[in-house]
Amino acid sequence: MSIMGIGETEPRPLTVDDLERLPEDGDRYELVCGRLDVSPAPKPAHGRAEHRLAWCLESACPPGFEIFQGTGIDLNADRTHHRIPDLSVFGDKSLPASGYFADPPALAVEVVSPESRFRDHHTKRNEYAAFGVEWYWIVMPDPLAPSVIEFRLDGGAYRGASESVDFDLFETDAPFPVKLVPHWLTADDSTWKRRIGGG
Repeated sequence: MSIMGIGETEPRPLTVDDLERLPEDGDRYELVCGRLDVSPAPKPAHGRAEHRLAWCLESACPPGFEIFQGTGIDLNADRTHHRIPDLSVFGDKSLPASGYFADPPALAVEVVSPESRFRDHHTKRNEYAAFGVEWYWIVMPDPLAPSVIEFRLDGGAYRGASESVDFDLFETDAPFPVKLVPHWLTADDSTWKRRIGGG
């Protein structure tokens, strides 16, 4: 989708200003080179994993960092490339006076949905690396084998740092120390808060 104004002969690229005029219908609207990239509202398994991971990150978060859910980031100065990670971690700083973040977070996290598999594993992985996001996690909320894959920026590209599946303990020190067991991101069990950290 692009917009043509009066007197224009070519459609112009969309910017984040155009996103504000789109309906609030539960879909997630992002921009890639001025074109709309739309994702449907997350399904319950995605929402559960995202919520529990946010809780885990918040529980481990030291002073100097802040956790954000579904907050937009402008990946270029023209504001025609705009992404919304499921979770992001920023160093403690003042919020932008207006608009969205324009600096890389310390960590971006995407929880994979069936329709976002290629986008999260390839497209966003390359975009976040080019933008300078130092750490990138991909969370697979598969109820049979949930997993967390951690990537570290190295020479302008991501290299795999670690991967944990189901009951394997995921442990990292960046951007701050976190431990979690992927199984408890999706398990239908009310004791997940006691167990998710591996205790």
